[in-house]
Amino acid sequence: MILLLFGPPGCGKGTQAAYLAECLHIPAISTGEIFRAECKAGTELGQKACKIMSAGGLVGDDIVNAMVASRIARPDCAHGFLLDGYPRTVPQAEQFGALLKERGLPEPIVIHLEVQEDALVARLTARRQCTKCLRIYNMLSAPPRKEGICDDDGEALLIREDDQESVIRQRLAAYRNLTGPVLGFYGASAVKTIDGSRRPAEVTQAIEELLHVVA
Repeated sequence: MILLLFGPPGCGKGTQAAYLAECLHIPAISTGEIFRAECKAGTELGQKACKIMSAGGLVGDDIVNAMVASRIARPDCAHGFLLDGYPRTVPQAEQFGALLKERGLPEPIVIHLEVQEDALVARLTARRQCTKCLRIYNMLSAPPRKEGICDDDGEALLIREDDQESVIRQRLAAYRNLTGPVLGFYGASAVKTIDGSRRPAEVTQAIEELLHVVA
């Protein structure tokens, strides 16, 4: 089973990816993880990617595609895998499709966790972080015992710069601009949309029901 998991910042995608990986006994792979692993290993691709990123550039599709191809060829992907953050562009989706066909692998199951923008903004602006231990709280779903104070060390909680509403809306706009064409590439009939605004357990249940139907 090959899963492609899409969802905007704050939709709970990481939580669902971790659950699916454990439940299905397949690795959940993010492009960030691939980049870090390749850079740390000092591979030829990793060195190229690190050089580009250190200069503030964007790693091209050719390098990203090659890294993904290398990663999913590993033994832990023999029975399937979940990709988070790839494909990020239509050319990447086209190349990924060609790669699956070349290797005799099945078509991916595309899952999109959908949450309205205002709900995402509310979730993300409610996050607070301890200035000392860096523990993250959410004033809506997981608040500290005493408002504004870390449970563990009594230090003040602050709003991170990337949790400011203006920054969040920029990130959401960037996500829509990048992901919209990719979802369009796969088509409405292939993309399985899940309401990600519900509680995590309810979202998990919806995904389980979906996978039971399509498996």
